[in-house]
Parts: sequence; structure tokens; C-alpha cells
Amino acid sequence: MALDKPYLDVPGTIIFDAEQSRKGYWLNQFCMSLMKAENRARFKADERAYLDEWAMTEEQKQAVLARDLNWCMRTGGNIYFLAKIGATDGRSFQQMAGSMTGMTEEEYRAMMVAGGRSADGNRYLGEDGDAQPHRQPQGAAGQPKKEG
Repeated sequence: MALDKPYLDVPGTIIFDAEQSRKGYWLNQFCMSLMKAENRARFKADERAYLDEWAMTEEQKQAVLARDLNWCMRTGGNIYFLAKIGATDGRSFQQMAGSMTGMTEEEYRAMMVAGGRSADGNRYLGEDGDAQPHRQPQGAAGQPKKEG
């Protein structure tokens, strides 16, 4: 019998529950391996070869190689583990969070300094707030680059 998960209807959010934890176990273990300098060096020298040492799905490996954190989260990644990839790349958590919303680092910082995203309109799909799927990605980083 499947569990009732009414919390899955939060727009713009992937809830890390027991199911996600099981799905992302090896992805998150890979991320934790980056805590060691020698592993970071091996990963940076040949990312694909290092990823192939882990029992991750091909989709998880592609998500890591693309540095698509939302894709990583959909495949079971936990943001606190995924932050190790950003640190390996020399990126701040603020830069990473901004990339996940389509915002520039500056736009993301301004939103957070202003109190963050309002809960109003973002409690469930269809409430029509700024986290709703039809409003993603947000910010200038998510917009096509203009020629010229």
C-alpha cells in the first residue's frame, strides 16, 4: 500500500523523504566522498571515470556532469550533500541556490535579504505564486541570453 504524501504538492520544492533517500543513496555517498581532498582531485582529473566508480544510475551521473542541481535532486540528491559538488567547483551555496531558481547570484541574494519567497501563493500547485511551475525558471539567469 502506497503512502499518502500530500506534501509532494509544494511547488518548486522536492521533498527529501525516505523514498528520495533510498533513490539517491549512492549519489549522496559520491557527494560525501568529495569531502576528501584526494577524491576531489581524482574527480576533477576525470569526472566520468570517478563517477563510474559509484553505483549511481546513468541519469544521476548525467545530472552531476551537467551540474544541474534540480535534476540531481529529482534523482534523489539531497541539497546538503550536493553542496559538496559546488564546493569542489569553487561555487558558494548562494550561487548554487540561485542557479536552481534561474536567478543570478545577485537576484537570489536580493530575494533572500528581502525575506525570501513568500509562502502566499506557493503552498500548493495551482495557488499561483512565484514558485508555480509555469513561472519557472525565475530571474535573469533563467532567461535566454540576448545577442548583440
